Amino acid sequence: MNSSVQLRIRNLRFQQLRIPFWQIDRGSSWVVLGKNGSGKQAIDTVLLGADLPSDSALTCERFIADDEVALISFERQQQLYERELKLEANDALSEDDLGTPVRAFLPADADRSKECSELLDAFNLRHRLDTRYRFLSTGESRKLLILQALLNGTTLLVLDNPFDGLDVTSCALLSTVLQTVAARGTSVVLLLSNRQDIPDWVEHAALVTAGDFRVLGDAQSDAVKAELQAHFTWGQEEALDWPDDAVDPELYPHRHLVALDGCEVRYGGKTVLNQVHLQIAPLQHTLITGANGSGKSTLLGLITGDCPQCYSNPVTVFGHRRGSGESLWDIKRPMGIVSNGLHREYRVHCDVRTVVVSGLFDSIGVYEPVTARQWQMAERWLVLAGLAGRGREAFQRLSYGEQRLALIARALIKGPLLLILDEPTQGLDEPNRHRVLQFIQTVSDRCRSTMVFVSHRQDEHLPLFQQHLHLS
Repeated sequence: MNSSVQLRIRNLRFQQLRIPFWQIDRGSSWVVLGKNGSGKQAIDTVLLGADLPSDSALTCERFIADDEVALISFERQQQLYERELKLEANDALSEDDLGTPVRAFLPADADRSKECSELLDAFNLRHRLDTRYRFLSTGESRKLLILQALLNGTTLLVLDNPFDGLDVTSCALLSTVLQTVAARGTSVVLLLSNRQDIPDWVEHAALVTAGDFRVLGDAQSDAVKAELQAHFTWGQEEALDWPDDAVDPELYPHRHLVALDGCEVRYGGKTVLNQVHLQIAPLQHTLITGANGSGKSTLLGLITGDCPQCYSNPVTVFGHRRGSGESLWDIKRPMGIVSNGLHREYRVHCDVRTVVVSGLFDSIGVYEPVTARQWQMAERWLVLAGLAGRGREAFQRLSYGEQRLALIARALIKGPLLLILDEPTQGLDEPNRHRVLQFIQTVSDRCRSTMVFVSHRQDEHLPLFQQHLHLS
């Protein structure tokens, strides 16, 4: 037996995934690419090994202990978030004491470890050690789980779209850290949906197409790059339908849709937002950027009403000053929202078309009669979102990226006056990310909805955005 081999797979069939041959050697670096719904997610289970059928040992030879393999994915983050919600529901402590602090995810002697100290600084997490997990941004929580895995002696690190949701600096730092740990003998497997995210130090590439896994060869070779280019090419999408009864911005009676006049948000004595001023007029599409943890999602929460401190701040939305007796649902009715928070909270068990049609009712799930026309609208938006024929499938059984597409359709179905998009392309492959950006351009061209858009990706900072707020 070759001691450098960690995993060797021959003729494995698991769920919809088929792997003829794949060998991972210690210290090797891999990128596995695939579109949303290609079967790429099943690789998580194959590499972890815990849920494979009992006869899988005949096709999957493992020369590594189970506790040496770590997976960091959106699904793993979701599981931890739901665990923290249960702790909150069962705990009688004050709000500031609820949940698990960041330092509890690290080894007990981490404070005395030079490696931990260096990684805390590289990931910009030192100042968050006493922060509760549920208060971390999506990017921060992912960096924490990677840090935890590295400090726990992981020798095979599996990362599902690790660069999604990270700011530019964090992406560069994470790439450097992963390159370093690979050089020290830890194998790194990146499961990616976008070619642009492939680091230049990764050695090997593989592709998953409709469940078929195929090793391509040298990840940096021109031949592999050409094959990936052909695989991820997209065509022109269908034109969007916009509801006839959507609010016309020209008829909007107020000067601004949103006005924040020196807003401040503090949690546990720590300032999250400090003196933020923002005014958004009808059709004044607004881009919001900033590093992970800079308060972007908190800012959006002031607008949507999901941040409790919106009532103690000078926040005016649709002409209503927060706390003046307006109904939260009256405020949300003209909004369409896509966010990591909404994605986390959409835990109701229902089918995909119900998720889409729930956008007409501003609810998670549907609890009132739906007309035939409304169901037809939902089916049409599923086609536009690339989910034709998937309407009766369970939402929870879709891949993370496919769930994201359904939530985008949910936000767009009613033609909202204000469309809030908090990293909407997170988890999407190249063709679907292009699809969503085309949606955004069409919304702008139709002049029927005003967009507030949060994104770390430079290629998503489109010319249509008329103002740019950067949070430091």
